[in-house]
Amino acid sequence: MPLDRERLGKIDDFLKSAYLDPGRLPCAVLKVLHKGETVHSSVQGMADVAAGRLVAEDTIFRIYSMTKPITSIAIMMLVEEGKLQIDDPVHRYIPAWKDLKVYQGGTLKTGWKTAPPARPMQVIDLLRHTAGLTYGFQLNTNVDAAYRRLGIGEIEKTDITLERMIELLGQLPLEFSPGDFWNYSVATDVLGWLVQVVSGQPFEQFLAQRIFGPLGMTETGFSVRDGQAHRLATCYQPSRTGGMDVQDQAETSPFLKPPAFISGGGGLVSTAADYLKFAEALRTGTPRLVGRKTLELMTANHLPDGKSLPQLSRSAFSEAAYDGVGFGLGFAVTTAVHKTMVAGNNGDYFWGGAASTFFWIDPEEDLTVLFLTQLIPSSTYPVRRQLRSMIYAAVE
Repeated sequence: MPLDRERLGKIDDFLKSAYLDPGRLPCAVLKVLHKGETVHSSVQGMADVAAGRLVAEDTIFRIYSMTKPITSIAIMMLVEEGKLQIDDPVHRYIPAWKDLKVYQGGTLKTGWKTAPPARPMQVIDLLRHTAGLTYGFQLNTNVDAAYRRLGIGEIEKTDITLERMIELLGQLPLEFSPGDFWNYSVATDVLGWLVQVVSGQPFEQFLAQRIFGPLGMTETGFSVRDGQAHRLATCYQPSRTGGMDVQDQAETSPFLKPPAFISGGGGLVSTAADYLKFAEALRTGTPRLVGRKTLELMTANHLPDGKSLPQLSRSAFSEAAYDGVGFGLGFAVTTAVHKTMVAGNNGDYFWGGAASTFFWIDPEEDLTVLFLTQLIPSSTYPVRRQLRSMIYAAVE
């Protein structure tokens, strides 16, 4: 069905009045594609507020966890080549993890009390965040406190390499037995290590040769390319007065140089045009990254017993609302649209990033939507749900 462009145009006024003018968001880049045609495109606000630098079509954004679908696709490319299977035990590729245990008590300082898991961690657990891993920012348990103490998964601050992260994780207990719960975690970073081990080439090289190159994603990578620093947006966080404070200044950002930690879970920077190339390749299958049946497998709900996130989650934070949503192999998936209490379709799949970026693909409507801004954390405002409501209101 076509989309009403007049209704879509009203979204720009909404973003300006509700978020940009009051200083709640620095910028708003919105792209809506229907059957591959751009039916709405808007670029508003500032890439750097203090400097008065306008956001532009070629502005470079930290996409953080929107890296995860790219890493998950990389793994599934290797599955298609027969080089691993999603039900393989992870210790087949990380032998030191063969005897991982589950947390029962204790701390990093006092020592851990543990028990054996009910079953070994499998590759599918990494893809769907049921591995028993966590993030330090979850602030839930003594295990995630250990992640914070060791600097595990801290993209911008750490000098811990991916290989060293794998070593450290092998010394810590799991939060729970794999498959028992859903917990947003460094699991996708571990997938990046698996890509490296199985393919025999550095993870970043695999992405460059197998995904970014074929798609023409010339401005996506783990750091801003030479000569492009002036295009990086500054990232912000809410201030106590209701405005914004600088979280990561563009001119001094760690994303301006290659990182020690190559994070498949959140390390990429990209542009609107580049990320749309990836999203459209998923929607259309052209250029081919993975086959149609593989993508159908990835966008099915893989939570055990067909459960939804509220039934299985132990996570204090996620890039998805929970009700009516399951999780596939690298994406959240709408499973019961009426429970989400926002318009959409069962089978649409999506994810977002910590700086409030977001994308979704709706196969039923042939719809691809991308929203880019730079405000941490993404849970600050309900802009994603509002955009869903307003865009689906334009579907005729």
